[in-house]
Amino acid sequence: MAKAVLVREVINIPEGVEVSIEGMKVRVKGPKGEVCRDFSHAKGVIIRKDNGKVVVEAFFADRRKKALVGTIAGHIENMIKGVTKGWRYKLKIITTHFPVTVKVVGNEVVIENFLGEKAPRKAKIVGNVKVTVKGKDVIVEGIDIEEVGQTAANIEQATKVKDKDRRVFVDGIYIYERGLAE
Repeated sequence: MAKAVLVREVINIPEGVEVSIEGMKVRVKGPKGEVCRDFSHAKGVIIRKDNGKVVVEAFFADRRKKALVGTIAGHIENMIKGVTKGWRYKLKIITTHFPVTVKVVGNEVVIENFLGEKAPRKAKIVGNVKVTVKGKDVIVEGIDIEEVGQTAANIEQATKVKDKDRRVFVDGIYIYERGLAE
């Protein structure tokens, strides 16, 4: 497989967003907050600012480095979108057997009476994420896409039904929409 001489991705920095790069650490500040990310694991990849743009590049890149350049560029784009608009995941509470109570207590989401169980099920809220329960919807919002996604996954995983027929016991909290909060 031939190596590419130069692989480059360019990300525009929108108005009102400040990006600072120290080595392989990228810090993005915007109207909604600040997200910091360390890419020091990416050997052979260069991240720099150039005329109001972030440039991610690699010289003499093999397949792995090409993929790494695209991945890092995607992460930086998601950081910029997060500090300008924010991320939102919507989950739906589905119950067929028992009425479920969902509430936020500290940095945990507590699910009570799930399938009639006496002990409440708990899901951890990761990082600086806001979780609200409105009727049958659970809304997870934040500026870091990884923290928002992991929190939503924790809630979905906490209500996973084991040792029962999934076609009959469809109870749970499921992600049905994800994207920018706007």
